[in-house]
Amino acid sequence: MELLAKFKDFRQRNSSSKSKSGRKVFAHYMVGIICDQSLGQWHHDIMMAKDAGIDGFALNVGPSDPWTNTQLRQAYLAADQAQDFVLFISFDMAAGQWPVFQVVDLINEYKSFTAQMTVDGLPLVSTFEGPGWAENWSTVRNQTGGIFLIPDWSSLGPYGVGQKLNTIDGAFSWDAWPKAGHSQVSVTEDLIYKSQLNGKKYMMGVSPYFYTNLPQWSKNWYCPSHSLWYDRWQQVLEIMPDFVQIITWNDYGESSYICDTVADQVVRGADKYVTGYSHSAFRAVLPFFIAAYKAGSSRFDFQGGDAGADGGTCWGQGGTDSAANGAKDVVSIMAATKGTISVTVAIGGRKTTFEAKSETGVSYFEMPFDCRTLGPVTITLNGITTEGPPITNECHEGQVNFNAVVIQACT
Repeated sequence: MELLAKFKDFRQRNSSSKSKSGRKVFAHYMVGIICDQSLGQWHHDIMMAKDAGIDGFALNVGPSDPWTNTQLRQAYLAADQAQDFVLFISFDMAAGQWPVFQVVDLINEYKSFTAQMTVDGLPLVSTFEGPGWAENWSTVRNQTGGIFLIPDWSSLGPYGVGQKLNTIDGAFSWDAWPKAGHSQVSVTEDLIYKSQLNGKKYMMGVSPYFYTNLPQWSKNWYCPSHSLWYDRWQQVLEIMPDFVQIITWNDYGESSYICDTVADQVVRGADKYVTGYSHSAFRAVLPFFIAAYKAGSSRFDFQGGDAGADGGTCWGQGGTDSAANGAKDVVSIMAATKGTISVTVAIGGRKTTFEAKSETGVSYFEMPFDCRTLGPVTITLNGITTEGPPITNECHEGQVNFNAVVIQACT
């Protein structure tokens, strides 16, 4: 379970921070799951993202969804109306075969919208995978008048991407979670990417969480995420990439969502671990981290009982160890404050008080629990108590749900 605390006045002062460095933060938006989405929902998502300090969405689209153009047009219209919010298309090359003309047509259709993200005067274009499509990008450039291409070709690794610098203008890394059998994510590949890119743009992937259990796609693993949201932002402030992409805004199937949940967009099978597990509060501390990133500041220093079967969920993609061995039984607390304050966390009748005092405004704590520590989780700030769902030793159908509950408390 993740528990986030913040202070409203701090968030309001930082949520609209501008970057003189050109650094921007995007969120990966899955268009393939929103066939009937309204213009109003686009407005809502964009406003929520803007409030969190996010600059725009990377719109992941596949080649065969009949609603793609309808949804892209609504997205660009909503972003144009919202102002100061950008969009760019991320072609999902793992979702099917893309004819060159289809890629060209989509870029040409939306490149003139005010909300289109540009780099050096050219529309930004990205991908999810697709290194085998690389030879087609020269044709796309010729037929669109030019693009700024920052693909995710993580399957090649940074050294493989480094062999294709004549094709790309930068690279986006999807490597945002701990590897199988590891508890924390590493910056090793980020550093190699920066070196291999030889001055070209680097977009760093950041994610709050990962758990998937979708047998229809042979997916069932968990990546330790108890302090991942903080850890990865720490690493952003160390690496200072040109761009950051949050993975994801709305991928419910992999539990990496930070949006307000839209129940009818949850993919079949994921409802059993997504329903009732809001991740909206992951956004609570984003204005602080994003403001620090854009300012070039790196003054941060914090880290981050048997209840049922693990359901066959493994520790990281390709791992052989149980996810239960990688998960920690803790309530994780991030408190964004202006000064020193006491934060009291209670699980049932057990209470612990932490003192949040950080020169930069953020503190991190963990409150462990076990099979004897059961009951509602509450957080008390300045006499105001916010209650979350209880910790219990009862699991739905006898199986552990490795997803996170995220709670936001304000004062």
